[in-house]
Amino acid sequence: MPEPLPDHAEDFPAAFRDRYNSGDIEACMELYEPDAVFMPAPGTPVRGEDIRKAMTDFLSLGVPIAAREPRHVHTAGDTALLIYDWFIDGTGPDGDPVHIEGTATDIVRRGSDGRYRYIIDNPFGIQPTDSAE
Repeated sequence: MPEPLPDHAEDFPAAFRDRYNSGDIEACMELYEPDAVFMPAPGTPVRGEDIRKAMTDFLSLGVPIAAREPRHVHTAGDTALLIYDWFIDGTGPDGDPVHIEGTATDIVRRGSDGRYRYIIDNPFGIQPTDSAE
């Protein structure tokens, strides 16, 4: 059973890391609001069940994620912008090296239960993109 969802915005990256590293897709999906947007690649927003598919693809890499302490946490009411660095670095199940990294620019919102969830999960937030949403 994963830890409860975070009740402080600055704890969100660690909560994501722990749930991701558990390999439990259901635990990961609890981190998202029903109307959330996930950007599995720059300029490629997905919603709903497509979030589950994209997250499953990341989990299938079989390599844990590391998230550094947030660079910035900016809060306005129940909404927060998180900027933090992360990386996935190791050997995949096929024996090939895996290295993915980014600086996330995520937006989370505190729900009526006092817990934060993604409304925008943008792990490659500062990378250039050809299209904008």
